[in-house]
Amino acid sequence: MMTKNQLIKFEDSIVNLFESGKLPYPIHFCGGNENQLIKIFKNIKKGDWVFSTHRSHYHYLLKGGNPAILRQKILNGESICIMDKTLNFFSSAIVSGVVSIAVGVAQAFKMANRGKGRVYCFIGDGAEDEGHTCEAIRYVDGWGLPCTFIIEDNDLSVDTIKKERFGKNKMEWFKCVKRYSYKRKYPHVQTGKLVSHYM
Repeated sequence: MMTKNQLIKFEDSIVNLFESGKLPYPIHFCGGNENQLIKIFKNIKKGDWVFSTHRSHYHYLLKGGNPAILRQKILNGESICIMDKTLNFFSSAIVSGVVSIAVGVAQAFKMANRGKGRVYCFIGDGAEDEGHTCEAIRYVDGWGLPCTFIIEDNDLSVDTIKKERFGKNKMEWFKCVKRYSYKRKYPHVQTGKLVSHYM
């Protein structure tokens, strides 16, 4: 598994590519959540499925993804839709776009009576606001599916905090939902010579 320093070094190299004008695409950088993710991924096994978001670099690398392959995908403009069937890894740039797929894979695990394998579905606190996220979480809880939703909470959907969005700082969810909070390293919008898509 990659270390914190290795993760940061990789992401910093991508930031440098962006700032030098070599990535003319929307891109979402990771940062500030290395410790939390390393702890989570210590419990994720090789056969488990990981569903990720538009901010997928760290998830892919911690699932065992090859940094050189990821770098090439980013250079090709595929940064926000990283997929690798050999790793059971799938991401989507659509807000909350992976939750229903994650539930389907978890249902397949249960129907096959495999007894092995688990699904981990990462979402942000913005996706937490989506109705189909609520439906997916209720279904997993109600049917006891082998799926864990992990909310990566930086208290911002674009640039609006949860309390301003819904008048409440935190939702109370079922046991299949885990949450960690962090302060993101990169802002959503960076002004300067380049219009940035730091998100």
